[in-house]
Amino acid sequence: MNSKKSQLKKNILFYFKFRDSFKNLSLVTWVAAGAMVFGGLVPYIPQYRDIRRTQNAEGFSTYVCLVLLVANILRILFRFGRYFETLLLWQSIIMIFTMLIMLNLCTNVRTATELSTKRRSFIATDSKDEEIRIPKRLFVDFDWSSFWLWSRFLDYMQCVLSFTLMAAYATYLFLDSVLFVETLGFLAVFTEAMLGTPQLYCNYQNKSTEGMSIKMVLMWTSGDTFKTGYFLLTQAPVQFWTCGLLQVFVDFTILFQVYYYSRFPQKPVSHTASHTTSAKAL
Repeated sequence: MNSKKSQLKKNILFYFKFRDSFKNLSLVTWVAAGAMVFGGLVPYIPQYRDIRRTQNAEGFSTYVCLVLLVANILRILFRFGRYFETLLLWQSIIMIFTMLIMLNLCTNVRTATELSTKRRSFIATDSKDEEIRIPKRLFVDFDWSSFWLWSRFLDYMQCVLSFTLMAAYATYLFLDSVLFVETLGFLAVFTEAMLGTPQLYCNYQNKSTEGMSIKMVLMWTSGDTFKTGYFLLTQAPVQFWTCGLLQVFVDFTILFQVYYYSRFPQKPVSHTASHTTSAKAL
């Protein structure tokens, strides 16, 4: 009788321990999932607040938005050909909205402070405004010299929607092609992985990392490392973790530049403050 009671107590204790462990595991899983989905937009919050506070968007390159929009649109289309985890899908959707919000802010700020009265647009049309003199052009006949430098947020939306529709149509036509689907996935993650290279090249040209936020680079590195580890643990498609490793390598190379150029200065240090001209804000 005593042995039965003892066994019953052990079973009850085991149940409560298992339940507590399961709760802790669920909590960790939810936290990791939340970090995966929303972690990518966190570094853009201080950038957004800084632009709004200073009403100056010169320190942020809108080409960051272009690269991330292309990468995440291609990633979403890749999912139609090869399934990957839903969290990564939500991450792409949220990042697209984040980049559109950043574009809207930068466009409004730059338009308000622009000295030139010339207005650039994706689809140039005649205007009744005497200060705006843009010749009438066809949909595809836009000015390449003003590409992604337009004065209206609507033009960016038109460009993004045009690219999305063309990429979606191509995906629909070649969805049965394994080569096309795998190439699509590779282009998506490779584009995102190359996001840090403009900053890397800029530092190399300047022989200095002056004006670049080291805290921002550390945030890039921690986020990319976490993301790559997540890809490996969840057995994501090979394109994801391969380009993730490449992205981490670029981040660490930029950190090495910080050390090298501070240890061995290549040019006199400027005493005037300057905004960062980074091509990556993550």
